[in-house]
Amino acid sequence: MIKINKKLTVVGALCLSMLSGCGEKFLTQENLTEVSTDTYYKNSGEIFEALTGVYNALPTEGGRDNPTLVANVMSDDCFGGGGPDDPDVQAMDNFQNNVENKYAELWGNSYKGIFRVNTIIANFDNSVFEDEEVKNQLLGEAHFLRAFYYLRLAQFFGEAPLILKPEPTDNPKASADELFGQIALDFKMAIDVMPANKYSSDMNGRATKWSAEGMMARAFLFYTGKYNKSSIVLSDGSTLTKDQVKTWIDDCIKNSGHDLIDDFRNIWPYSYANEDYAYAKDNNLSWVDDASGNEEVLFSIKYSILGANDGNGSLSYSNQLVLYTAMRGQDGLLPFGMGWGWGPANADLWNSYEDGDLRKEGSIISVENPTEGISEDYVWGQWDCFHETGYWNKKYTPIVVNTLDPDGNTIVKGMFYDLYGSPDDFQTWNIQDEMLLRFSDVLLMAAELGVNANENFNRVRARAGLGTKDPSLENIKAERRHELAFEGLRYFDLQRWGDAETAINKSNGTIVKTRNIDTPYEVNYRPETNGFLPIPESEIRLSGGVLIQNPGW
Repeated sequence: MIKINKKLTVVGALCLSMLSGCGEKFLTQENLTEVSTDTYYKNSGEIFEALTGVYNALPTEGGRDNPTLVANVMSDDCFGGGGPDDPDVQAMDNFQNNVENKYAELWGNSYKGIFRVNTIIANFDNSVFEDEEVKNQLLGEAHFLRAFYYLRLAQFFGEAPLILKPEPTDNPKASADELFGQIALDFKMAIDVMPANKYSSDMNGRATKWSAEGMMARAFLFYTGKYNKSSIVLSDGSTLTKDQVKTWIDDCIKNSGHDLIDDFRNIWPYSYANEDYAYAKDNNLSWVDDASGNEEVLFSIKYSILGANDGNGSLSYSNQLVLYTAMRGQDGLLPFGMGWGWGPANADLWNSYEDGDLRKEGSIISVENPTEGISEDYVWGQWDCFHETGYWNKKYTPIVVNTLDPDGNTIVKGMFYDLYGSPDDFQTWNIQDEMLLRFSDVLLMAAELGVNANENFNRVRARAGLGTKDPSLENIKAERRHELAFEGLRYFDLQRWGDAETAINKSNGTIVKTRNIDTPYEVNYRPETNGFLPIPESEIRLSGGVLIQNPGW
């Protein structure tokens, strides 16, 4: 068991972010109030604190550039939604660049995390560690996080500058081969050095050897599929083969201590509302508390009750993905709270599930489904909703429950307010974990790679209440869609399988309601972009022309 001082709060982590604000030394005299790169990174405690600042860059300030949300909206499983004041999401949905700096925070936060972790790695050898296991864990986390940020950039933008030192620089875009060579090398370093301790809630929210093995498989499948490759040439000149990736993912399955929890629905917060939600009560659901740990989760973003709409970046303490994907303006639909209505679900997703698949109702709110008990109170066209389908993301939606006020009166509040006394504000009281890697994903990637394919594939199906099937690629594609809906993976799966244009354009002509008027849905997937986003224009200008805009933009 690795013991690390975990008293650092998210607020403390933000204080550390000043280390990455600039590469210059402002004063030659001793700084008595702030830490400095000259005197910091000297022991395991300081490295741990600095890594917390790296994790802090994972979420975005608002929901508009949340990576999971962006990937969901661009996939075939979600439409744009929002209202007349939300052209950003409607342009995102239709592969349009409607503002100059679209996706600036997605790009900028990734490089913020990279700069911070580069600073840690550059100073790591100057630190003193009393425990070799702690040293290896922290070094592995640093390399994992750098690989994770670059994988995010590579999947969204295709090519991006590869920066490995904490120095201001204007690098041209690295090729996909170069990016994935570094991504795989960093994940390999993390796998090689991090201790093989079985899952423990002590490491909840932090990278481990097992999450590195799982993310390595994700990176390998995306790169080899998208670019028609059979292996990855690492930055050190060695070659990563499929057989090595298969060995690692098999190790993760057999030795990590991670497993599927018994009921898929207990992963998601609606299962907490088992006194206010007939569906949860009738199915004996019981939420597996994020704070206590969940053996199915290998990597996630943790949020806190410190979220505030104060203009100082603290919105990102709360899970803004939940606010943005909630049913637009729908107040009083216990146990579901309201939000901005981005990313309404495609009816095709609802209709694609097999009969008896509990993940259908476990993943999607169908407002006309009697099981939900909201059809009589649901208001179509609320706040002039766009692309309304009657289907909504159930995994990431606010959950409200009946609770008592200080005087003993029954009132309706967010579940996390009920649990932790978080601020009484629907814009910030959503603090559920954002799942970045679950064990079911590991099992399905293993099946796709050919690792005990029948066993691993049907293990996921059995948990969903389904019978066995042949683990063919087509069946794996369907299983991934149904198991991992709304988790930000579908768009990248479509890209690597070469299915994006066909699957996304299939939605053209679907009847949706915009401002409560039946309207044919229109989307125009643009193959000339190769599925990648535009680089923010301000970044191109600041580079003095070194950066070149992505094709098609």
